[in-house]
Amino acid sequence: MLITRFAPSPTGRLHMGHAYSALFAESLAIKERGKFLLRIEDIDTNRCREEYTEGIYEDLKWLGLRWDPVILIQSTRFDEYEKSINILRELEVLYPCFCSRKKIIVEQSNVGLAPHGAGLTKYSGNCRKMNPEEGKNRIAEGEPHSWRLDCSKAFSITGELQWFDRLAGNVNVNPSILGDVIISRKDIGTSYHLAVTLDDAEQEVSLISRGEDLIESTHVHRLLQCLLGLPVPQWCHHRLIKNLQGKRFSKREGSLTLKEMRNSGVRAEDLKSELGF
Repeated sequence: MLITRFAPSPTGRLHMGHAYSALFAESLAIKERGKFLLRIEDIDTNRCREEYTEGIYEDLKWLGLRWDPVILIQSTRFDEYEKSINILRELEVLYPCFCSRKKIIVEQSNVGLAPHGAGLTKYSGNCRKMNPEEGKNRIAEGEPHSWRLDCSKAFSITGELQWFDRLAGNVNVNPSILGDVIISRKDIGTSYHLAVTLDDAEQEVSLISRGEDLIESTHVHRLLQCLLGLPVPQWCHHRLIKNLQGKRFSKREGSLTLKEMRNSGVRAEDLKSELGF
């Protein structure tokens, strides 16, 4: 049976981009008589708020979406994430990183590199070159650190991989496309990349639909699936909804929220029609 999901983060109210993604995932499940799941991605405990979680439920009900009653809450699964981090350590594909985001950006500017992607920074691998004993000593001294995936070493274990996208077809995994991504953040003990990969497996999601801005992340997720022995779903990276200025809807940019649209008199039926559902 086809299983899709919508997995928002409660760091703010939902906007039109979220509405499109949720409706897209549900429509795939309905078309193939499958199941539509909801997941709350609240691992960032510093930014997530219960009021925004309640807002997600409110907005999705307004849109008329119907999801399976069992909702996965990421913040209940930190122990599971830690187990997989330990497996990756045993495989020797993780290394401690003591670099701050600011330091990485400064290093890149010094060599003429621009920040990677939408607000992301591709890591140079500075701490990968560190003597392991130095890393152990700095950890023992209590120095804050994250854990990064050595993508080259990981790829040497997995060998060549592919993933299938319903729109793009077969895609060869490029392990270096995002560089050595963080697997365990210093502040929360996990990361988006690890958590979503494990949670999609836990929920038995067979078709992951999400925006095309996350295509590069899928290379990392496919690599993690192989390393951790997880099932391999299909993907469908849909187009991004943009405003009149041609910019994608974003919480960071203060896009008009579904709550604001609803309060201004917009009907859910009209919004769904505008989005093509």
